[in-house]
This record gives sequence, structure tokens and C-alpha cells, in this order.
Amino acid sequence: MHNYDITEWDEFDHLFQRMMRPFKGLNKIWGDMKDSDNVQTFGPYYYGYSLTVGPDGKPVVKEYGNVQPGLLPTSETREPFVDVIVDDKEKVLKVVAEMPGVEKKDIKIEVIGHTINIDAENDDKKYQTQVPVKQKVDEDSAKATYSNGILEVKFKLKEEDRPQGKRVTVE
Repeated sequence: MHNYDITEWDEFDHLFQRMMRPFKGLNKIWGDMKDSDNVQTFGPYYYGYSLTVGPDGKPVVKEYGNVQPGLLPTSETREPFVDVIVDDKEKVLKVVAEMPGVEKKDIKIEVIGHTINIDAENDDKKYQTQVPVKQKVDEDSAKATYSNGILEVKFKLKEEDRPQGKRVTVE
């Protein structure tokens, strides 16, 4: 059992309040604005967060969704829930994204520097996200699979560049 201090719980409470802000008084706002051209009239609307414990024992909160705190959604594009898993034993980095309603032919994945761009579009489903990667990966080793709405992209981790060094003889 981990003992959290008050500031960690305050941060969690603050994030929860931010998450719920878009939905307070939504019926009145929606009733006044539903005929406007600039309001999304389809759903689902979703916003969430994942809470994990980092290597230092402190909570790590990641936000996701197509509703930003305090704003009504205005985009057809959804941000999928993404999890990045590093397996140091197998020397593999996995990126797992939930994107139901598309087919594997609709998915585009690009690796640019330390960012993985994921786009998918099929009829009324449209997903887009950029996943920052802190580890060095072998871009040529990338393998992606998609099944039952779950995209999994695997990369081999690159070994850290270590200076070879050179011995100098004294004459």
C-alpha cells in the first residue's frame, strides 16, 4: 500500500473537477446551442484519464478523449486511448491504441523522430494522435497488428551508443 501525501490527492481532485467541468449545466448549454453550426451534433463525447504509479512511486495521470476540459467537442476526430509499454527484458517497446470501427487498411502510422503519428479514418470514425517516445527505437523493426479494435505497434529498442574509446600508446 502506498501512502500518498495531501498534494497528490489535491492534484487528483483538481483533475477530476476539470474533467467534470464540461458536463456541468450541459443540458442548458446544449438546449441553447443545438441549432448552431459550430457545435458537434454527434457522439460519443468522451474524456478520461489513466492513473498509474511511476517508477518513483508517484502517480502519473494521462488524459485522453475528444472533449477537452471546459470545452464542448467541436471535432469529428477522436483521440484514441494509447498506452506505451516498455519491456526491458525483451528489449521491446509496444504502443497499444484503442480504435474501434476502422479496418487495418484505414490506418496510417508514421515514425518521425521521437514521435509516432497514428491516423485512421473509416466513414464516421476518425482517429488521430501523436505519441511521444522517450526511448531510442529501431524504426526499421516496426511491426503493427490490428485486431478487434486494438492496434499494437512493436519496436525493438536500440542499444545505447557507448563510446568505443581508443587506446593511445606512449612513444
